[in-house]
Amino acid sequence: MVWTPLHAKIHRTIRSRHLFERKQRLLIAVSGGQDSLCLIKLLLDLQSKWGWDLGIAHCDHRWRSDSQANAHHVENLAKTWDTSFYLETANEPINSEATARDWRYQALSAIAKANNYQYIVTGHTASDRAETLLYNLIRGTGADGLQALTWQRPLTTSIMLVRPLLEITRPQTEQFCQDFNLPIWEDSTNQDLQYARNRIRQELIPYLRENFNPQVETALAQTAELLQAEVEYLEQAAQQLREKAMSCGIGHEEDSLTPLLPLRLNRRVLQKAPLALQRRVMRQVLQQILTDAASFEHIEKLTALITAPNRSQTDPFPGGAIAQVEGDWICLK
Repeated sequence: MVWTPLHAKIHRTIRSRHLFERKQRLLIAVSGGQDSLCLIKLLLDLQSKWGWDLGIAHCDHRWRSDSQANAHHVENLAKTWDTSFYLETANEPINSEATARDWRYQALSAIAKANNYQYIVTGHTASDRAETLLYNLIRGTGADGLQALTWQRPLTTSIMLVRPLLEITRPQTEQFCQDFNLPIWEDSTNQDLQYARNRIRQELIPYLRENFNPQVETALAQTAELLQAEVEYLEQAAQQLREKAMSCGIGHEEDSLTPLLPLRLNRRVLQKAPLALQRRVMRQVLQQILTDAASFEHIEKLTALITAPNRSQTDPFPGGAIAQVEGDWICLK
């Protein structure tokens, strides 16, 4: 086996970030594109050092005429590498990015659960991280959206999603595939500019690279990395503040995502906190009572009640809940 700087980097990353332990069962999501082929080749080469049991999973969305041939291509690679292969095919063609992503994670989780894999591993790169940051920034989001692609997150209570390539750029995975003659399956939908992410990848990133910063992908990915740690800290601080504000009331101290109405928050506790934490507390509260994500406007009108006159109230939130000031309390009912 040829040991490249990329092998060494991923080996160090996995160890230093505690992404996997030794002798774990890892299910690798392989589309056939350059990022996923780079990922599976790296993990296969590292397998002897870590004692992993690897499997390859492929999800066929049926949205391209060559999707079945693509699936056969990945299956043949798995046979060549003597690695377990799992295929999930959509019942109906999926042609929305968000729907495809949700279906894909559900399918991968089902495969992992049925075959006792503790980890699902994807080939998301620093380039994906940069694109996600730009995509969410353009749509309008806080720090949470800007750091959305994290190194790991739980998919279920027993399965962890892990992304080991977040410090590797797409040009690096392309070079790696060329160096090892890996047979990339070109996904024609990646060139389709009707998708916003493709326009960011094909038009915006090259423009920023040429006119502003040749290392723009790495710079944006590092920004996402910094934001990830800060978001984690702020969320914990906001949770502690929320529990303190609620425990002064009727005893709702549990961190539950089930609706908790009526619900009371102590304004005196919240008034001492910075605005950033006030907003996060209100977003956490709204997560408990709304079915969809709270909007900026929802959070702002609830936060305004922290200093509003007595008897002030909001108009109804989606679902009908109203927040009202009653002395030292904000009451949602």
